[in-house]
Amino acid sequence: MSHENLYLSVDQVATRFDVSKDTIWRWKREGDFPPPVKLGGNTSRWRLSHIEEWESQRPCCLITHLDVDVGAMMRR
Repeated sequence: MSHENLYLSVDQVATRFDVSKDTIWRWKREGDFPPPVKLGGNTSRWRLSHIEEWESQRPCCLITHLDVDVGAMMRR
């Protein structure tokens, strides 16, 4: 099955990024996250292919996700 045909729930997306569901919805509202696809009623899902494309455009840096003093680390 193609990634274009795989859909993730908000729970699955939140788990993928280790954040809350509220964070996923906030990212979406702020426009810095792929929009979900409405499947009908109150059902929204994200295409895995869109999530992977978004991931590939993110800076790759663990430091951005840690609560550390980056300046102090750089001076070491």
